[in-house]
Amino acid sequence: MATDPIRRFQRWLAQARQAGSPLPEAMALATADRRGRTSVRYVLLKGADAEGFVFYTNMLSRKAFDLRANASAAIAFYWDATGKQVRCEGRVMEVSPAEADDYWASRPRGSQAASTASRQSMPIRDSRALMSRYRALLRKFEGREMPRPNAWSGFRLVPDRIEFWTRREPRLHKRELFIRSRRGWTMKLLQP
Repeated sequence: MATDPIRRFQRWLAQARQAGSPLPEAMALATADRRGRTSVRYVLLKGADAEGFVFYTNMLSRKAFDLRANASAAIAFYWDATGKQVRCEGRVMEVSPAEADDYWASRPRGSQAASTASRQSMPIRDSRALMSRYRALLRKFEGREMPRPNAWSGFRLVPDRIEFWTRREPRLHKRELFIRSRRGWTMKLLQP
């Protein structure tokens, strides 16, 4: 009988934090555009529960355009301190405006201003214009709530495959693949 892979992921993430893994929430996010051209970058996990894995971004960024054109994506975590890795594949959907608002309100003010000032993924001549927009926003909203920009929200990867990898010597790593069906999760062992 398969165990709940989301709960296992949560345990592994907690173990990575306790082991001192630097930035354990960092995950590689792989997307593909409408034509199948792939791209990968690191983003930060902001939530993991039975509904999926949540991250936030500028909705005018390349990743957002890719995800809106092709809602299939993959994420991967690697924690050297614990010798563990998790890979997930699935469909991606936008979070609700209320969920994005709640997370936005929890962010530090400087992060809010940086996200508002940046036109993510767009070319820039130099950083002075960006810093000028950033400072202007801090002045404009001094002592007031900074509203969430319309172009800033999040996505949730709803996994249908989750693989747990544990380092073992001599390179005989343990691999457990969980596959979701209408009946729930099933697990298969894979060779390294």
